[in-house]
Amino acid sequence: MFMEALTRFFTALMRKYLPDPFVFAIILTFLTMVLAIFLEGKGLVDVISYWGGGFWNLLAFTTQMAVILAMGYVLAKTPLVEKILDYLVSLIKTPRAAIAVATLVGAVGSYLNWGFGLIIGALVARKFAEKIRGIHYPLIMASAYSGFCLYGLGITGTIPMLIATKGHFLEKEMGIIPLDQTIFSAPILVLSVITLITLPIVNMLAMPRNKENIIELDPTVFAFEEKAKAPAGPAGQPLTLAERMNNSYILGWLIGLMGIAYLVKYFAKGGGLDLNIVNFIIIFVGILLLGTPSRYIGVLNEGIKTVSGILLQYPFYAGIMAIMAGSGLVNTIAKWFVDISTPQTLPFWGLISSFVINFFAPSAGGHWAIQGPFMVEAAKNLNADMAKTAMSVMMGNAWNDLVQPFWLLPTLAISRLQLRDIMGYTVLDAIWVCIVFSVGILIWGYM
Repeated sequence: MFMEALTRFFTALMRKYLPDPFVFAIILTFLTMVLAIFLEGKGLVDVISYWGGGFWNLLAFTTQMAVILAMGYVLAKTPLVEKILDYLVSLIKTPRAAIAVATLVGAVGSYLNWGFGLIIGALVARKFAEKIRGIHYPLIMASAYSGFCLYGLGITGTIPMLIATKGHFLEKEMGIIPLDQTIFSAPILVLSVITLITLPIVNMLAMPRNKENIIELDPTVFAFEEKAKAPAGPAGQPLTLAERMNNSYILGWLIGLMGIAYLVKYFAKGGGLDLNIVNFIIIFVGILLLGTPSRYIGVLNEGIKTVSGILLQYPFYAGIMAIMAGSGLVNTIAKWFVDISTPQTLPFWGLISSFVINFFAPSAGGHWAIQGPFMVEAAKNLNADMAKTAMSVMMGNAWNDLVQPFWLLPTLAISRLQLRDIMGYTVLDAIWVCIVFSVGILIWGYM
């Protein structure tokens, strides 16, 4: 009863006061500008220059995210993948079990690769909502997204992967930090397991007990999504050469196999799994599974509708990050926390400061670029552990992502829900993750 009351409180709060993600980005832009002017003494013209100059700094990343969302949609709509998802759904019979499985799929997927987990969790959750009666649709979509926080502890966590790579931009200050000191250290592995076990339980407990409070998926929301069919020529007339090429399995399979051949060679040479490679896999596997260029384009035309929010809003966050970096505001915020730290508590305050900063700089790579140098310098001055300090920033970033509209956009696009519909549930998840991460980082700091 307590959990349900808490969930209702946050859900009602979000629905009443939380604006749409684009409006949130605009308000955050103005807030960052005000802080830069009054805390850093910067002039309005300078702040606007920072903002405009950095507006397109995330253009490559924006394209990557648009591709993974649109092409991931296409892959999920192929007959083979739909059959696999349908089989998974057929094994689950109750709404609470579906919520737990959706959380686990999103969490495990994000742990293995954050881009993959961000999409597959939402797709599985939507499939559950389509097939199982009695599922509270906003909750299962929020549950699938909640697993995204595991990426910060996983094998594609941006900061631990970066500082383990020779030639990273802070190598002179902190050296190379191997993964066995960060994501593969015993404390982080334990935290990963605890989060993986407890997060589905938290989400199941948030399920409304009163059937009147359950909002099921309205199937008409996705009425526009129909199977793509190969266009045929006029009745009784043979296909033209252009139509035969458009519907050629030979062309589709040849280009698909060429993509697979490149991947085999790439991984054979020891290539890693980054966002570009994930996108490459999704594109060419999708082409192979759909067979013809026309079928692929037909499904892709529907998938493109899911990326509008990303294309509009990510540049605004790039501008916010540019104000944070150019004005020195990020250093000021971090310094507030560092000034009260000891070698043992620096990771804890790094976690808290990272959570705050991530509202303004939600991309982990850009986040580390502006906060990392100050945190590393603080660790050197306090003689604190570099690996723990770096992981604290990564964990604060992942924790904040639970309430960061920047990362919720793909889930909103796939679900057709509004931010206020699911944020109440992700706030509840964020409270729990705060407890787990804070206790974990404090214990690790004294080890």
